[in-house]
Amino acid sequence: MRQSMTALQERLCRLPPWGVTRQRDLLYIGLGANEVLVIAADSAGGLGPKPADTVAVPAEIVGRFAARVPLLEIVAAGAVPLVVVDTLAVERHPTGEAILAGVLEEAAIAGVAAEAVTGSTEDNVATLATGVGVTVLGRARIDDLRVGRAQPGDDVVLLGRPMSAPTDAFGPDHPAVLSVPALAAALELPDVREALPIGSSGVDAELRELARGAGANVVLLPGWPVAPQQSAGPST
Repeated sequence: MRQSMTALQERLCRLPPWGVTRQRDLLYIGLGANEVLVIAADSAGGLGPKPADTVAVPAEIVGRFAARVPLLEIVAAGAVPLVVVDTLAVERHPTGEAILAGVLEEAAIAGVAAEAVTGSTEDNVATLATGVGVTVLGRARIDDLRVGRAQPGDDVVLLGRPMSAPTDAFGPDHPAVLSVPALAAALELPDVREALPIGSSGVDAELRELARGAGANVVLLPGWPVAPQQSAGPST
């Protein structure tokens, strides 16, 4: 039996080709024929190998995490990532190339070919701190979108443990950090309706956003292990 349409799906069905609307942190552009372009973006600053960076992190790890966040957002929405754009506020060699290697690795893990990764570096002005922006474009059928599918009475679970610099030190392959394949596998489970990545806004803010979309309230069970304002850094 066909699932009833969410408010977002209904809005997108009325969207003209190349019309734009926003839901949460994502932009949706109508393509016609029941398809939309989905756009997610994230940035990282002050983390890297440069002398003025607040947190010392290898450049490749910066690239992996910077790309992973918008990739997770695209996949969680029910879209397929197609293009990754990296805007690096550092010189191309050596920092930019190392960051790009990390971006390419995460893109490949998410099924995006190297030919679909593009971007730019800053080669005119010397930079003392690292700055990175990553934008991901995905495509989805409106029927496949998951945003707004949560319903009153649903259970909510955390996939991964919220961690964030500078308090926590961890790499992209840490077993408690969410990866794109882990999210994709979770979305294949028959009882999973919706997924919402948690970033710097914190667990509590995203839980309430999820509940608001379902017209419900959040009830935390005794022993909830995470502080409500805990940032999830590169996503949980």
